[in-house]
Amino acid sequence: VQLQASGGGLVQAGGSLRLSCAASGRTFSQYGMAWFRQAPGKEREFVSAIRRSGVTTYYRDSVKGRFTMYMDNTKSTVYLQMNSLEPEDTAVYYCAARFQGPILSSIRTSGGYTNWGQGTLVTVSS
Repeated sequence: VQLQASGGGLVQAGGSLRLSCAASGRTFSQYGMAWFRQAPGKEREFVSAIRRSGVTTYYRDSVKGRFTMYMDNTKSTVYLQMNSLEPEDTAVYYCAARFQGPILSSIRTSGGYTNWGQGTLVTVSS
């Protein structure tokens, strides 16, 4: 599957953005999906993930209650709704996927995913 992320931009602290990740292919519903981010000078880190059921989601602690990940199988797209953005959320956001997975122990690791989008930049000004 090929992934195309979009929706990044410049926003003031406290604002909102919605990221989209559109997937090609007819087996989208069989993929577990995730968002990762990488800030300048820092390592890539897990943000959120959703199981292929579209029901179970996971979040890093710092975004819980502010970010919501969901999927629309009819559009082969996953979304990351980001509210109450903070300057610390500034990063390039990447969507990732793995066919029929990943296993639970790998959901929060970049190594658990085999397909990656190109990234979209989110900048939050203070």
